[in-house]
Amino acid sequence: MPNLFNKHPNEVGETYLQHLITAWKYGFKLFRLFVIALIHGIFPFIFKKTVSDKIIKMGDELKKRK
Repeated sequence: MPNLFNKHPNEVGETYLQHLITAWKYGFKLFRLFVIALIHGIFPFIFKKTVSDKIIKMGDELKKRK
């Protein structure tokens, strides 16, 4: 029986721990962007392009992964 904890990480060329750390890094980045988006919603004159620029950058990074 295949190890369900390693199947996906192996598919993207990572160990379980490497994948965990990478996923958490993206999770924290997304949480930070969520907070920035909330602040921008209240104060639309700040963080005008921060979230959209960072999301595009993250998308480009993810496309480069396996």
